[in-house]
Amino acid sequence: MPSKSVKAVEQGSPLSQLQTALGLKFKDVSLLEQALVHRSYLNEARPPGLESNERLEFLGDAVLGFVVSQKLCNDFPLLNEGGLTQLKTALIRWETLARAAERLSLGDYLLLGRGEKLTGGQRRPSNMACAFEAIVGAVLLDSGLVKARALILRCLKPELAQMTAGKIALDSKSRLQQLVQARWQAAPCYRTVAAEGPDHAKVFTMEVLVGQRTLGRGQGRSKKEAESKAAQQALKAIDIDEPAPCQASELCT
Repeated sequence: MPSKSVKAVEQGSPLSQLQTALGLKFKDVSLLEQALVHRSYLNEARPPGLESNERLEFLGDAVLGFVVSQKLCNDFPLLNEGGLTQLKTALIRWETLARAAERLSLGDYLLLGRGEKLTGGQRRPSNMACAFEAIVGAVLLDSGLVKARALILRCLKPELAQMTAGKIALDSKSRLQQLVQARWQAAPCYRTVAAEGPDHAKVFTMEVLVGQRTLGRGQGRSKKEAESKAAQQALKAIDIDEPAPCQASELCT
């Protein structure tokens, strides 16, 4: 991660505008800059000391999980572990985080390679969600957990309100898992079929199975995105042609 050097931010510059949108002023603005760097950008331009946002994304993902789990435990004291897990999954899935990122217009600030930009990378939900997680990681390192928690809860406020009102929907993977467990007392399994393209623009193909039967297949720029699309296809397939229950000996391992 970048060193703790102080970097001047001009009034009205993109980084200044983003800090206003976040309601924060970074002590080390290089952390905020790093949170916006997609790895495709580094394949074309390597400014000294600049890294991709992947390490900050890793950190932000952990912070999101902790803050959301704590919030749910406080707000839903009578809900069991399974119910809390479902709500947490709905809140931190990439579709939800991408919506939060869109409200902040994060796509306008992302540093992308030319190819990634030309293929719609600034609005790609997986890129938006990763950038949001990286922003959270940057805030944690720059200002601590209290500020990071406040940012998360503020950015997820619409979804938290929907959840309190009982209106939030489960993501496709969670819905598929519930359906498969209810019908066949089994769990869906995901496997990688293909991973094609260069590292900065890899396309994954994933399948979802119950036993030895493939229910759906999907493609995406991340395994998570491809799994979600495979689950969506599986839900449609089950509605059209319900597969036979699988034997215990056939279950995925």
